[in-house]
Amino acid sequence: MPVVVVESPAKAKTINKYLGDDYTVLASFGHVRDLPPKDGSVDPEADFAMKWEVASESKKHVKAIKDALASDPNLILATDPDREGEAISWHLLETLAPALKKGAEVSRVTFNAITKAAVTEAMANPRQIDQPLVDAYLARRALDYLVGFNLSPVLWRKLPGAKSAGRVQSVALRVIVDREMEIEAFKAREYWSVHARLATPRGDEYDATMTVFGGKKLERFDIADEEAAKLAVAAIASRELKVASVAAKPASRNPWPPFMTSTLQQEASRKLGLGARACMSAAQRLYEAGHITYMRTDGIDMAPEAVMAARDAIKARFGAEYLPKSPRMYKNKAKNAQEAHECIRPTDMMLSPDRLPVSDKDQKALYDLIWKRTIASQMESARMERTTVEIASPDGQVGLRANGQVMLFDGFLRVYDQGRDDEEDEDSRRLPLIHEGEAAEKRAVTPEQHFTQAPPRYTEATLVKRMEELGIGRPSTYASIVTTIQDRDYVRKEQNRLIPEDKGRLVTIFLLKYFPRYVSYDFTANLEGELDDISSGERAYREVLRRFWRDFTAALEGTSELRIGEVLEAIDETLAPHLYPPRPDGSDPRECPLCHKGRLHLKTARSGGAFIGCSNYPDCRFTRPISSPDAEVVGDAVLGVDNGDEISLKNGRFGPYVQRGEATAEKPKPPRASIPKGWDLASVDLERALALLALPREIGPHPEDGVPVEAGIGRYGPYVKHGAKYANLPEVDEVFTIGMNRAVEVLAQKVTRGRAAAAPLAELGEHPEGGPVQVMSGRYGPYVKWGKVNATLPRDLEPDSVTLERALELIAEKAAKSGKKPAKKAAAKKPAEKKAAAKKPAAAKAKKAG
Repeated sequence: MPVVVVESPAKAKTINKYLGDDYTVLASFGHVRDLPPKDGSVDPEADFAMKWEVASESKKHVKAIKDALASDPNLILATDPDREGEAISWHLLETLAPALKKGAEVSRVTFNAITKAAVTEAMANPRQIDQPLVDAYLARRALDYLVGFNLSPVLWRKLPGAKSAGRVQSVALRVIVDREMEIEAFKAREYWSVHARLATPRGDEYDATMTVFGGKKLERFDIADEEAAKLAVAAIASRELKVASVAAKPASRNPWPPFMTSTLQQEASRKLGLGARACMSAAQRLYEAGHITYMRTDGIDMAPEAVMAARDAIKARFGAEYLPKSPRMYKNKAKNAQEAHECIRPTDMMLSPDRLPVSDKDQKALYDLIWKRTIASQMESARMERTTVEIASPDGQVGLRANGQVMLFDGFLRVYDQGRDDEEDEDSRRLPLIHEGEAAEKRAVTPEQHFTQAPPRYTEATLVKRMEELGIGRPSTYASIVTTIQDRDYVRKEQNRLIPEDKGRLVTIFLLKYFPRYVSYDFTANLEGELDDISSGERAYREVLRRFWRDFTAALEGTSELRIGEVLEAIDETLAPHLYPPRPDGSDPRECPLCHKGRLHLKTARSGGAFIGCSNYPDCRFTRPISSPDAEVVGDAVLGVDNGDEISLKNGRFGPYVQRGEATAEKPKPPRASIPKGWDLASVDLERALALLALPREIGPHPEDGVPVEAGIGRYGPYVKHGAKYANLPEVDEVFTIGMNRAVEVLAQKVTRGRAAAAPLAELGEHPEGGPVQVMSGRYGPYVKWGKVNATLPRDLEPDSVTLERALELIAEKAAKSGKKPAKKAAAKKPAEKKAAAKKPAAAKAKKAG
């Protein structure tokens, strides 16, 4: 039987259903080879020769493939249809070559969807490995290695606390830092608008906005303050108003094109709250199960047979009036050949979301989004009538405008509206019947104050959109880029917004100062373009590497004599307008606000991060974070006394912390604990301080080996620990309440790294607040589970005799002991309940980029 190799077991299982017993389908579990993370893996002196190494965890998978080839030498490589998939096939062929028998046939097949028709057609049309695509992969991999392994050591030596730099990740970080500096430099500008509640002679009310004042058309900032607003209100109030004109115009809205990778990630973030990595993980599983087409793509075109299937589904489900006379055609905007496949769409247009045989919540929600967007893309336009009413005073000194809209035919909006969760604008309001020339009775006239808003911080979705606009990154790299800069602690995510950490800001300024070309948007985009040229066979990849390396080594040599003091001084000078903004009283912004003698300077610590400190140290110990130039000078606060020690809340160079006692000669470093991000300082009392100082907290002995299980807060956020194994917790507060069953479950999930969890012993039904209630078999004994609440069963209660009512009682008792009510997984957090976002540990080596 020919041996077919794919990336994942899920994909292998689906394909095996279609190929049957005539083939042996095996999984490589992603890339089987990689560059060893050490010097010399890419050798510029040997024309960029690359030394590959089979990963230890891949050796057993390679052996299984070799064993299968012993009985049938024919090898079919069926990895994904993009650059990365081509690279996996190339690595497999290189690795398996010694095991292939003489005359063995090796072929490459690709399919954009894992359906029987697509797989059968692909098997009937094999090809050879696409070398230009492989060359593009080799060039990208070599560039990333050369930048990472040559620039990162410069950062370590010249900028204490910096972790590493990446060719594209550093540019994405710059995007976030640039936006943060825009926000900090932003000065809000006040302006006013005036609105009137008017009525027709028949008593029907409508709203209008002032557009003319003093005979002049109003611009945005013409009514600059409250005084001017009061004059405008008086001008309206003192005049009779009449309807000068009523204009109704037909309008239409066309549907959006189907999804490609970047737009799917953006919509999944905005509508479902999924980050880039979570979105792509759910999409990958849908693809491998055969429900959607390939999910890493720059393409928006749709196969002709899929277009016709979508039209059939529209006609059957919504009627002929929702079907345009001819199919809608969408053209790809992206020029690159690496990723430009068909759009992301359902493989079966008749499979509506409510019939999808999937239980995972994220997969169901994402499929719903993809199905609706695809179906809507082939539907009729929405038709509406937009009405504009102009109201004026007889002397022409005052004018107002009312806008409204009436939907005549909803068209594609019946299924999908990308803007549905935007705020309603005035154009979407409905207006009563209004006649030209009739009086407009004033019911109320109100001024409204506004301030210009700083540009918003990026979300993962808007960052991907910005990267796409700049031409940096590609569909297979967006998610990993966004994840990497968070894993390195260069960026944190709060309320779904990306905020640069101090060390991320320092790294960006350092690179802009000493390596400006390599964090330039244009340079990075042009290099991506060259990689696209390689993939289409228009460039030789070694030529691109030679040119890059020549200029890059020159830039590296230019920093060889730099001292740390020089670097800090240069960064301090560059950031001065942001670090030391003018003070309201006109005093020197660099003067220490505590001792009034020293001057403020940028300082770093070996542990990483940066702070502003006084030059009069150690006589003056004033410090503040670099991101808080307006921070008040806060003294120590004593929260109470415990066992004779004062428990204090203090403000340090890395933010607030609690401390037991004071430093003495015998105890120069008293116990301290940082306040977790997201905690309101006003809520930190003696009880919470003692809880922090008591960490790590021992939960108890592990049921398998008796080794203590602990919960604590570390550099990557809240965690549970068993021996040398760590597993992250989603919320800081869980550190103080987690029990043994939950801890063992979290640790087990970390060990299995995403493999299927144990099946429940019994499904008891839905909790009144949503979510399944299950009986589980735990290592600490049987328990009932709802969300994050695990309640151990009493010894006299057998698992098969547990009722839903009894389970709800146990869950309520456990939740009460924890001191909080666990939120349902889908529930949005209210601002007042904002928890510190748990930082994620550095990701394990990805099986596949993206």
